[in-house]
Amino acid sequence: MNKQIYPLLIAQFLSAFADNAILFTVIAMVMHSHELATWYVPALQSSFLVAFVILAPWVGGFADKHAKSRVLIIGNLIKAAGAGLLLCKVEPLLAYCIVGVGAAIYSPAKYGILPELAGHEFLVKANSWIEGSTILAILLGMVVGAKLADYSITMALALTIALFIASACITLFLPVRISKTEASSSQLLEFGRQIGQFFTTPRSRFAILGASLFWASAATLRVIIVAWAPLVLMSKNATEIALLTLFLAIGIIVGSAIVPRLIPVVLLRRFRIPGYIMAVFICVLSFTHSLLPARCVLFVIGTMGGMFIVPINAALQELGQLSIGSGSAVAMQNFFQNLAMLVAVGTYTFATAQQVSPVTAMQTLGALLFATTFLVSMKLPKKGLEQ
Repeated sequence: MNKQIYPLLIAQFLSAFADNAILFTVIAMVMHSHELATWYVPALQSSFLVAFVILAPWVGGFADKHAKSRVLIIGNLIKAAGAGLLLCKVEPLLAYCIVGVGAAIYSPAKYGILPELAGHEFLVKANSWIEGSTILAILLGMVVGAKLADYSITMALALTIALFIASACITLFLPVRISKTEASSSQLLEFGRQIGQFFTTPRSRFAILGASLFWASAATLRVIIVAWAPLVLMSKNATEIALLTLFLAIGIIVGSAIVPRLIPVVLLRRFRIPGYIMAVFICVLSFTHSLLPARCVLFVIGTMGGMFIVPINAALQELGQLSIGSGSAVAMQNFFQNLAMLVAVGTYTFATAQQVSPVTAMQTLGALLFATTFLVSMKLPKKGLEQ
């Protein structure tokens, strides 16, 4: 493995830690306030996702036409600015949207730089390391962020700003490479052309739709748990919710670690199995009423989720590098998956406003995930990136 992967692992760990510390800081702000309605948390998630959808035609080309290591720095600084706005008590929906802008710029460069550093032979392994370290950052970020936010919102936000800046500084150790320099007269037209080009094969269609399906399900489950845990498990604050979702994160780490041996890039069709199991256990979670069974079920969901998404990301990056550019491919993935997340979380926000219970929402999510997993895997070739 190229040793230059290690600064990337450290930098993205700090950035992901801060991302989740901010999320649970905002959740703590909502739980501490008696004026904000129950729909405010999913609305916050939606404000974050809007940036990914709107900026998708530009951020991929931006990552490919500039050194991805420097694009990572820009993304971190914008996220730090969003956290600063929260610290200054700007409307959270607006400030968290700015954090989303930084994340939208950061993501194509983060995943797009992997083929440059790892190459074909180690691409799945590099993705496994990235996903594993990211989930470890999520695990620590949400627990530390929630605990600190329950104690002091100001201290929690100051920590996230410091971490974003530290991540930007470590990124300076990554190489400065530009993989694609030609300019396009219209980024919107170019983005449309890339979508048409990338959707010409079953594998590339599957990579986009499969990733969109996973992240839409994960985002919706996360906001459902924020409402479900206080109702069913009597969780009282952001820390208790964070500790509950800790088991989901641990499961994703385990799934990310074992998947390279079970689902190589050329056997991507196998992804259906963890997808189906994940859907079933989301439904099982809705029937649990005590803490220990809920933790065990969340661990299984997380393990299947890690096995689901890692090979999809690897295939997407390699297919993108061979066609439209890895940064552009990740930006396209972000567009579709965040559009799917926006629709899914928006639908749940509407359902919450209509007094639909979290239990019913969780059961519906599991059923939809099972059905859509079957649909997106139809006509997927058994082997080969060239098909």
